[in-house]
Amino acid sequence: MDRPAAPAAPLLETRRLDVGIGARVFCRELDLELRAGERLAILGRNGAGKSTLLTVLAGLRAPLAGEVRLKGAGYAALAPRQAALARGWLPQARNDAFASTVLETALVGRHPHVDRWGWESKQDAQLVRQALAAVGLADFERRDILTLSGGERQRLAIATLLVQQPELFLLDEPVAYLDLKHQIAMLALFADAAREHGAAVAMVLHEPALAWRFCDRVLLVYGDGRCECGPAAEMLNAERLSALYDYPLQVFERDGQLCLIPD
Repeated sequence: MDRPAAPAAPLLETRRLDVGIGARVFCRELDLELRAGERLAILGRNGAGKSTLLTVLAGLRAPLAGEVRLKGAGYAALAPRQAALARGWLPQARNDAFASTVLETALVGRHPHVDRWGWESKQDAQLVRQALAAVGLADFERRDILTLSGGERQRLAIATLLVQQPELFLLDEPVAYLDLKHQIAMLALFADAAREHGAAVAMVLHEPALAWRFCDRVLLVYGDGRCECGPAAEMLNAERLSALYDYPLQVFERDGQLCLIPD
């Protein structure tokens, strides 16, 4: 009798993870696993520690306690190129101090795949042009990034991350600055990366309805050390969301989508 296949090893895992700043602890003893193809939304109030948690998961900030493992290894054991090939990071904000074209900026996403003294290839440029087209910037490649609107710059950052082609995407407010149409379109790109290419995705969001639509699981960060993680259908209910946002909410489902109404 054939044995069932063992579940794939997590791309990202935490063990007894404490995250905080100074004396304030946002998450306490967090155990989390994220596997290929899974999509996780991180929800919480402003200042609850969502972005701080994500920087710890990206290996950019040390935890107060516990450990983060990327493909079974701690970040300290990984060379920068290894980490960049495995995980991609979209920060909440960025500063463009110098002029650069849209094409040149997006090509930065290919740097983990280029030899130390090498140059980007025609194939790299083609991948970039495909990503720019996917985010609606096909005609922008010669534009100076300092002339872009906030939404255009956000879509360029997403294109740059997509051409990096990591196995794990860590996204801090990926729909910031975007109108409704582009919010849906950009989140659909990451959903496609998970579904078609087996990427894992963890993203900080402010809209529970988007978490319902685009994520399998949800991590609720209350900001006082408490965290809850589970399937989206279990986490996104009126009781939990009202407690999370410290405001009474009515939550109901219509045509397969989540709707929220503040009381």
